[in-house]
Amino acid sequence: MSESRPSKRPKTTRGDDDYMPGNILEIELCNFMTFDYLKCKPGPRLNLVIGPNGSGKSSLVCAIALGLCGEPQLLGRATSIGAYVKRGEESGYIKITLRGVHKEEHIIIMRKINTNNKSEWLFNGNVVSKKDVVETIQRFNIQVNNLTQFLPQDRVCEFAKLTPVQLLEETEKAVGDPQLPEQHRTLVDKSRSLKHIELSLEKNEGTLQQLKERNAELETDVERVRQRDELLTKAEAMKKKLPWLRYDMKQAEYREAKERENDAAKALEEAAKLLNDLKEPIMKQKEEKTALDVKCKKVSRNVNENAKKRNELMEEENKLDVELQGKYKEMKELRRQEETRQQKLVKAREELAIAELELENLPPYVPPKDELQRLKAEIGELDYSANQVRQNKSQAENEIKRKKSSMMQNKERLMEMDNKSTKCLHVLQRSGAEKIFEAYKWVQEHRHEFNKEVYGPVLVEVNVSNKVHAAYLEGQVAHYTWKSFITQDSGDRDLLVKHLQFFDVPVLNYTGDDCHQREPFQISEDKRALGIYSRLDQIFDAPIAVKEVLISQFSLDNSYIGSKETDQKADEVPKLGIIDLWTPENHYHWSKSRYGNHVVTVVQQVERPQLLLNNLNVGEIEKLRSQQKELEEVIANLEECVKRFQDEERSLVNQAANLRKQWEGISITVQNEHKKRQSISSRIGE
Repeated sequence: MSESRPSKRPKTTRGDDDYMPGNILEIELCNFMTFDYLKCKPGPRLNLVIGPNGSGKSSLVCAIALGLCGEPQLLGRATSIGAYVKRGEESGYIKITLRGVHKEEHIIIMRKINTNNKSEWLFNGNVVSKKDVVETIQRFNIQVNNLTQFLPQDRVCEFAKLTPVQLLEETEKAVGDPQLPEQHRTLVDKSRSLKHIELSLEKNEGTLQQLKERNAELETDVERVRQRDELLTKAEAMKKKLPWLRYDMKQAEYREAKERENDAAKALEEAAKLLNDLKEPIMKQKEEKTALDVKCKKVSRNVNENAKKRNELMEEENKLDVELQGKYKEMKELRRQEETRQQKLVKAREELAIAELELENLPPYVPPKDELQRLKAEIGELDYSANQVRQNKSQAENEIKRKKSSMMQNKERLMEMDNKSTKCLHVLQRSGAEKIFEAYKWVQEHRHEFNKEVYGPVLVEVNVSNKVHAAYLEGQVAHYTWKSFITQDSGDRDLLVKHLQFFDVPVLNYTGDDCHQREPFQISEDKRALGIYSRLDQIFDAPIAVKEVLISQFSLDNSYIGSKETDQKADEVPKLGIIDLWTPENHYHWSKSRYGNHVVTVVQQVERPQLLLNNLNVGEIEKLRSQQKELEEVIANLEECVKRFQDEERSLVNQAANLRKQWEGISITVQNEHKKRQSISSRIGE
């Protein structure tokens, strides 16, 4: 009579609290993988652990496996238990609370681990051996090494590779009677043995019949049987030699691989030597560039000094030109007077008699003193005006020199800023935007084709003065945005998309509608009490279009900034309606669970900024460009004033020269009259 079939495992029912015996009630972690400290209470129907990248899913699953007597190897990660201690710490622990058979029964399993790969097990607060904990785990049929019951993320591929038979076996272990897998294996082994026996029996019967027939017909087959045995023996010997032949082949392959490794090492050494040789001319070029920059500044100073001397010489030339014209006119007048005097000298003797008569008949001569005084006063006024104009011109020229010096400084500063822009482009190129230089060059060369100002890449336009704030902003804004270009016109956007599609850079269009709906920035006393002092939209400078795009795309006006004090009071922050918070060490994000009303908190460490460390002060660039334009306009106006002053000075000097000529003419006339009377008197006296 066959043995009676064993009864099935009794079905486990859920209690009033919806939990089953063996369900996890609470998980507490300390210094485990990415967590400093974590306490969570799973629901009664925990099945999957789902969350975004970096939220700690794998850390939680690893804790469950290791805390329930699982070995590190089954996780597909590190093979030693010490590797699961948080980096920088010496030890940590995993505490898992399981529901017992009754609602009031709680089973607390605690595993302490350290970096020396040591573990200490505690059961309900008492130190026990791992074997005692394993017995408790098996009592609840918990199998963390069974992929159908416990599937870590890193072993999903291994689970997918299970054959249907293997999957059946693992499922039997997870949900069937504990004796069922053993019975299944016994049944498979017996079935395999039976099939083997049947095949052997069938084969032996056929062989026996054939041998009987051959033995009856041919006695010579005995020799063939002997030969067959010899061949079988030889084949067995060949099978034994086969591993050695494979070993020889692998050894030959190893030698070839070793030779290829040596060749590669030599090639690497030659490449390193070539790299060092190429660095030397580059350093030499940099030194030559530095020397040329010094020479360029020296030449600029010489040009400024020469311009100053040229202006002084031009001023002196104008002055001498005016004086020369006066001297030419004076010499011409003297020459004419000399000719007249000679004529008078020839006729003097002939006119002596007439002169005596004329002397007697000459009326008394009164010099025009009023006219001379008037001319002298006008000449003085003109000279004074000319000096005033000359001083004004000198002041304008000095102002031009100062403005040109300021403009040169602005130009050098802008060149430095351009170099910073180049650094930002290099950073973007190293981060994956391989054709960012070509895209930036195309935009610069075609700016005249745009209807409105086009900005970009965004990294070049944004300036953050604080390194800590730079880490916050870079963590909040998506990476692709930093290489994007921003337009303010749909036509400009279509033009950019058409020509930049081959450069793999995004194009964003700003319509200008969002900024009017945004609430003004203010920090309440409740927020200050928690150490919250600013918001992400307040910590950086950028053109309005760029800033508004970043704010609207990544909710910068809803992301607040706190201090280390805020880390200690992080649990109170959601009560103020804040859903996103940055502190020097952590980034907090709060949201409501889709499966309940409880708040889900995601905490991530703040990473060091990789892009924004190389950006430049966009506000300063705009300010410098504006100053440069103003200086150019001021210099143009001053040069126009200098030209006007030169014309005015030349006019005043010419007027003064004409008046001097009149004054000198009258003076000469008075002198001639006086001399004439003296000459006539002396001739008459002689």
